[in-house]
Amino acid sequence: MTLILDHIYQGDCREVLATLPEKSVDLIFADPPYNLQLQQELRRPDQSRVDAVDDAWDRFGSFAEYDQFTREWLTACRRVLKDSGTIWVIGSYHCIYRIGTALQDLGFWLLNDIVWVRTNPMPQFRGVRFTNAHETLLWCKKTREQKQYTFNYHALKDMNDGKQMRSDWELPICSGSERLRVNGEKLHSTQKPEALLYRVLMASSNPGDVVLDPFFGTGTTGAVAKKLGRRFIGIEREARYVEAARARIDAIPEASGDAEMYGARQTRRSARRVPFAALLEAGLLAPGQQLYFGGQESRAATVLADGTLRTADGARGSIHQIGALVGGLPACNGWDHWFYRAENGELVVIDALREKVRGSGQ
Repeated sequence: MTLILDHIYQGDCREVLATLPEKSVDLIFADPPYNLQLQQELRRPDQSRVDAVDDAWDRFGSFAEYDQFTREWLTACRRVLKDSGTIWVIGSYHCIYRIGTALQDLGFWLLNDIVWVRTNPMPQFRGVRFTNAHETLLWCKKTREQKQYTFNYHALKDMNDGKQMRSDWELPICSGSERLRVNGEKLHSTQKPEALLYRVLMASSNPGDVVLDPFFGTGTTGAVAKKLGRRFIGIEREARYVEAARARIDAIPEASGDAEMYGARQTRRSARRVPFAALLEAGLLAPGQQLYFGGQESRAATVLADGTLRTADGARGSIHQIGALVGGLPACNGWDHWFYRAENGELVVIDALREKVRGSGQ
């Protein structure tokens, strides 16, 4: 099985996914059929026809048929998702609860549900219910036990003017020049705005990651992936959508900047691990030297040659264990709480020494 990157496969995603290598993609974004169950044409008060979702690909004979389809494509996606990967699925109230059940039944673990608040939704023309002004995105890791996955917290915070990114996203629907049209008519009835995919990819992928979209449509996921220096795999059944998506993506220049330009940054989670003993090996600390919890000389411990600390009453352990003991805490990150005395006499947190070791490549 060969994985062709930056490629659109034409066919049923359940069949195509079976031909791809196991655990080969970092992120999945899926915008499956919504099963809207429209029984008749929708019309505005002036009797003009509403261009609604009435495509053949959105029709299913029953809820049971839709549920079976959902479980099949989710199972196929789970096979190709890396053990460190995550999946996003978007849907309306017609389908998202059924999809959520399937995700949990198959072993995915829900991280967030995101509400995309559409700032310019289609009105409720008949006046018999609330205007449907949002869609829901479910973001899941592959298993409950999964420890590692990508979440670019700091990038999202920077994108949100220094505030934590919330789970309600106010973004307009796809319109204007971004909307693909043929003879004035929308080419795809549910084309998503690039702004939505931009936020998804910035949140949960890194430059060079492989992003899979099993319902590729007109290629919004691929277009944004290319702009952000990610690789993509698209799967789409309809030939007219495949053709439009290829033309759209081919017109986008290749990402030519460095990884930082496209969102890569080093965080504590991604940085190279440095054991405390490496500070002694580098000569930055010495056996017998005193460290001070919280910068308080009354709460001191002695550095031992093997990288453990010892208190005055003989307790011995790692910087984290002794930090929790001295600080009376259930848990402690010793890098943030222990201070050493620098040559100028100032007390400096030991994490500064860890950064020196990282910077030197030792």
